[in-house]
Amino acid sequence: MGAGIIGVGRYVPERVLTNFDLEQMMDTSDEWIRTRTGIEERRIAPDHIDTSDMAYFAAERALRNAGIEAKDIDLIIVATVTPDRPFPSVSCMIQERLGAVKAAAMDLSAACAGFMYGMVTAAQFIDTGVYRYILIVGADKLSKITDWSDRNTAVLFGDGAGAVVMGPVSSGRGMLSFELGADGTGGKYLYKDEYIVMNGREVFKFAVRQMGESSVRVLEKAGLAKEDVDFLIPHQANIRIVEAARQRLELPEEKISTTIRRYGNTSAASIPISLVEELEAGRIHDDDVIVMVGFGGGLTWGAIALRWGR
Repeated sequence: MGAGIIGVGRYVPERVLTNFDLEQMMDTSDEWIRTRTGIEERRIAPDHIDTSDMAYFAAERALRNAGIEAKDIDLIIVATVTPDRPFPSVSCMIQERLGAVKAAAMDLSAACAGFMYGMVTAAQFIDTGVYRYILIVGADKLSKITDWSDRNTAVLFGDGAGAVVMGPVSSGRGMLSFELGADGTGGKYLYKDEYIVMNGREVFKFAVRQMGESSVRVLEKAGLAKEDVDFLIPHQANIRIVEAARQRLELPEEKISTTIRRYGNTSAASIPISLVEELEAGRIHDDDVIVMVGFGGGLTWGAIALRWGR
């Protein structure tokens, strides 16, 4: 039995911030944002909802979907760059709220690729038989580190959380291959000072190249071809980057997730939120081959090929 996903959950705040709302806040327009990013709206958490709250809500739903109790969880991994505070970790905070009394807990920082890093880390513990059930959460409240006077970054980001429970799944299903990577020389292109700072041109060039290359490599590692892919879930950073990844795998539009229109870039939450959306829409089925791929500040990247099902 390999390591696979046995439960999923997501949480997005109720408040919707549209492009037309942003027109009232800064020198921008709905047309400018849509044509350059594909984003139409994003969700913004209120002051009293922090990263740990969103992570908890998503985690609770993932546990319920998996059909297991919090006391069954062996490890909690939270991927985030916006923890409530430096410590205690978000993972420890939700461990207490969930009542996951036997779980170890740690946060992981790999920016928008964090969820990929978290899943790959979890799979090692499951594959070796050390742990049985692991909760992985991607959660970020980017609105609290966004400069709302900078139209080049403020239009991109939103808040949210997505979670999966990983555990042993039947033979042939689960994670088939993965790739993780980093290039610290690109850290100057995307970082947090007081707020998020980004060289959009350089990040775009990196993302278009890396998303496509990583997707192809995980398929090769799994002994699969492009035509074997049933669904692609890329990090939702920019619709043009998403489209470049789709074209690299030669997939029709109906086989790729494009939740960016409604949620913007939610960092580590992006891929798990998209996964839940596609499952709820009935676009992912048992034994489908799925590729998940992301990139983020660091610069970091990660990709996973898996066969869906328990």
